[in-house]
Amino acid sequence: MKVKALLLGAIASTAMAPMAMAERGSDGNVNIIYWQAPSILNPFLSGGTKDGDASAIILEPLARYNQDGELVPFLTTEIPTVSNGGVSEDLTQITWKIAPGIKWSDGSAFTSADVKFTADYCMHPEGGCAQLTKFDGVQSVETPDDMTVVVTFDKPTPFPYGPFVGGESPILQKAQFENCMGAKAPECTAENFGPIGTGPFVVTEFKPNDVITYAANENYRDPNKPAFATVTFKGGGDATAAGRAVMETGEFDYAWNLQLAPEVIAQMQEGGKGTPIAGFGPLVERIMLNQTNPSPDLPEGERSTAKHPHPFLQDPAVYKAMSLAIDRPLLVEIGYGQAGAVTCNWVPAPAAVNSTTFSCDTQDIAGANKLLDDAGIVDTNGDGVREKDGVPLKVVYQTSTNAVRQDFQALIKEWWSQIGIETELRNINASVFFGGDPGSPDTFQKFYADVEMYANTFNGTDPQSYLGNGICDKAPRPETQWQGENISRFCNEEFDALHAELTQTADADKRAEIARRLNDIMVENGGMIPLVHRGRLSAHANTLGGVVLNVWDSEMWNIADWHRKTGS
Repeated sequence: MKVKALLLGAIASTAMAPMAMAERGSDGNVNIIYWQAPSILNPFLSGGTKDGDASAIILEPLARYNQDGELVPFLTTEIPTVSNGGVSEDLTQITWKIAPGIKWSDGSAFTSADVKFTADYCMHPEGGCAQLTKFDGVQSVETPDDMTVVVTFDKPTPFPYGPFVGGESPILQKAQFENCMGAKAPECTAENFGPIGTGPFVVTEFKPNDVITYAANENYRDPNKPAFATVTFKGGGDATAAGRAVMETGEFDYAWNLQLAPEVIAQMQEGGKGTPIAGFGPLVERIMLNQTNPSPDLPEGERSTAKHPHPFLQDPAVYKAMSLAIDRPLLVEIGYGQAGAVTCNWVPAPAAVNSTTFSCDTQDIAGANKLLDDAGIVDTNGDGVREKDGVPLKVVYQTSTNAVRQDFQALIKEWWSQIGIETELRNINASVFFGGDPGSPDTFQKFYADVEMYANTFNGTDPQSYLGNGICDKAPRPETQWQGENISRFCNEEFDALHAELTQTADADKRAEIARRLNDIMVENGGMIPLVHRGRLSAHANTLGGVVLNVWDSEMWNIADWHRKTGS
């Protein structure tokens, strides 16, 4: 089977997921495998997709995005807009109307007080909320009655769908978390490992970095859902084993993020037990460049913070040479095939925000060496390593443990050696790397390395909140419990000012223009080196119905609709 045909067939299959009426709990158990194991079930304390997806089975936002990127209500009666009166004419307020009859899994009523509490929880100055950009500009959250939430912004906000929207910004139960505010947030183990939710399932047991078991929520608002009585969510292993477990052996029903070479996926599908599903959203594999010094010689609490700028990675000659030395088409070929494309951009989708400023599809080792030579960054002692102001260009390059990523590391190390940069490679268990433990030295947020490689994306089709991750004050640091999405510690006054303009711009074309410029500022000033625009690729058992891959929200967004196909 041709890989391109395989991918196109996989994308098409996501549109054909008929729903079946079933009695709650009638379909037994569904087995899910994520080779990056969840380490916490509170998405406000982790930037890892694996943690957000495991949480999405329990916790829900007021609204989320469907498979077409359209906002749909989940816990509300409708999506507020100016035309229906839900958004004020001056764009400073949005009013959400909670749908009647919704209960928490413990049987208590879901009210506006829980929504307001969630905002207070994330916006607490000592809390280290990983999703703080969703609440940018929020001046107040008021609750005129139990079924109404009014969010007021400090200025006109043309896109008011940051707070409480999408899988990254669900609602926490006030009664459960009200003693977990601020610096206490990461200490509330019982709450963070077993949140009470409004979703289709409840946690029965959570073994961090291993396995989660869930049971159907008896108080879920649809009496016929979920069809499955239980969920087993297994974490760990590797992408190869996960893919085989669904498509070859049939041990599992769903495997996430099969970051594997295309020929491997095609071979697995021949096993006849499962089907790959794929779609392109804004997911980008990139190399983040630490703007600060991660040296272990610095005092703990000062490493990788703005107190100590990086000795050479802020030099344009260095980061531009590092980018020029990379053969992106080869990376796409060996890593993703038709499920990947070369990109020079942080935000390559939707198409309206995909910048055309840069060209990066041709490797240029000679040009990279000339850049460094012209900047006076040369090898002074003949050991093959260039120096800047007496500091050798030696970098620690870390990423999560994954066969494709280790292949990328090996190639990029070789290419960088050809331009006088010495590279030490590290790979870290994905459950740890993408975990939110503020005490761990190995998380991608802590960034105790010079460069690190991973991919992430955002909910919805508007990149405003995502681009806000480049704002100066969103950098992880000790006082934020090492949470925050500005992983590079990038800080640029023009970027911050332009993002502020984006938050006040209503015209769609102008918003797209600003988004493209923000992308360009990040890339041209060395915040990151984009590599591959990745399709999201997962797989489900042929006996599993109702699965609709969603590249704009959590992959678990519609697990309430999953069911066992009859006659299978």
